[in-house]
Amino acid sequence: MDAANRAARVRLMGLDVDGVLTDGSLYFTPGGDEIKAFSSLDGHGLRMLAAAGIEIAIISGRASRALELRAANLDIGELHMGVSDKRRCLLELLSRRGLEPEAAGYMGDDVVDLPVLRCCGFSAAPADAHAFVRAHVALVTGRPGGRGAVREACDFILQAQGRLDAMLASYLD
Repeated sequence: MDAANRAARVRLMGLDVDGVLTDGSLYFTPGGDEIKAFSSLDGHGLRMLAAAGIEIAIISGRASRALELRAANLDIGELHMGVSDKRRCLLELLSRRGLEPEAAGYMGDDVVDLPVLRCCGFSAAPADAHAFVRAHVALVTGRPGGRGAVREACDFILQAQGRLDAMLASYLD
């Protein structure tokens, strides 16, 4: 099954953070606070997915206050931080909703994401993801993590579901 057919079935989209929603850089203040930079393009893409009825879940191996704030800013209720088994987390989310893994998508960038990427119906990775990951996903974006890769994946899903053109046209009214 090709990437578009896989994306057409997505009802819940999961995302890694470092290297996907961010460029993977970790910044720490002298006081020990973590700072992350997020793309507004990616944020609007996630809002468009949500408007189309696709639930968003962030599943990250790391925890940070910056991520909590970004998830709240985007009204993402499914924020799971400090997760060691992302695959199990996603499968539990699907089970609670009565969804099969084929209805899930996930975007990750490193080998630790492969178990969850391989259990989903649709998988994606940014252009700068690890080469081994890029070889095992349905979609590799043209943009790198933290720089519009998530938006590209969101647009791809919406296009595959026949919703993108109408959503974009609404901005021309």
